[in-house]
Amino acid sequence: MIRIRHRFSNNSIHPETEILILGTFNPDTPGNAANFFYSRSRNHLWKLLPIAFNEPSLKQAERNEKQLFCEKHHIGFTDLIEEIEVEPGQEVNYADEYIDGKVTLWQDVLSVMKGLDRLKKVGFTRKTFAKIPHIRQQLVPVSDYCTTNGIFFSHLTTPARIYSKEKQDEWTRFLTQ
Repeated sequence: MIRIRHRFSNNSIHPETEILILGTFNPDTPGNAANFFYSRSRNHLWKLLPIAFNEPSLKQAERNEKQLFCEKHHIGFTDLIEEIEVEPGQEVNYADEYIDGKVTLWQDVLSVMKGLDRLKKVGFTRKTFAKIPHIRQQLVPVSDYCTTNGIFFSHLTTPARIYSKEKQDEWTRFLTQ
């Protein structure tokens, strides 16, 4: 078995974060060229976010440009999973359905959220929970914490795979309203 850590496990969230984007896992593997959260080639988050704020796409931007954008708009990122353990040959299997049962360490998302005094919104980058019962179980306390503390919580269409006007509209509403 091979243990794989989160690629950005040492990422620190700016204390003035108001919008937290919550995902599942970004593996630290040689084939993963992502320079920051949601930066793999088939992910469109760095187009969705800037367009929501009437700014140019950051899809091809360097990590520091993305971080400056996030500070400017008070956006932070974290993922539910810190580490997984997989069979040899499965290191690049990023499917949530696969990694759901391979988690060896969960991120303490509640502690992250409790450290963000200005937090107003949390968006989870998935709408359905088919075949991912462990991820769903980890998300329940996050949603409950948001409800209890007056923080808006939303399930968002994944920014991966395709870019569309409908997806852009959904993300723009979440980010700006």
